Amino acid sequence: MTDPIADLLTRIRNAQMVGHKSTDIPYSKVKENIANVLKEKGFLGKVKTFKNKGESFKMLNVELIYVEGEPKIGHIERVSKPGLRVYKGYKELHQVLGGFGTMIVSTPRGVMSTQDAVKKKLGGEIICKIW
Repeated sequence: MTDPIADLLTRIRNAQMVGHKSTDIPYSKVKENIANVLKEKGFLGKVKTFKNKGESFKMLNVELIYVEGEPKIGHIERVSKPGLRVYKGYKELHQVLGGFGTMIVSTPRGVMSTQDAVKKKLGGEIICKIW
């Protein structure tokens, strides 16, 4: 797999399209951090890690949120890709849909939303946009 973050976003998007309550994703620390930011912003429910018996690798389980039968996440897209990285300074970070959405940024101090990055005056790689 060349882009595990795109895989995370695609698994969330696909699970919501078919109405699943949660989805399992192969674990990595970056994926867990992204899922936790989405949880803080109200796009995902519980985020937990687990390991099946006899398995040597961990999995990440994310709970999906629906509002009146519609997925809470209307759109989720990868911005910075392995072939084209997108970096922005904190002054260049802007709101998504007038504050209804957010971008997730990988900064020197960890993965966070654009709102948190601007408050801390940190720029970095734009991982994805979500609304």
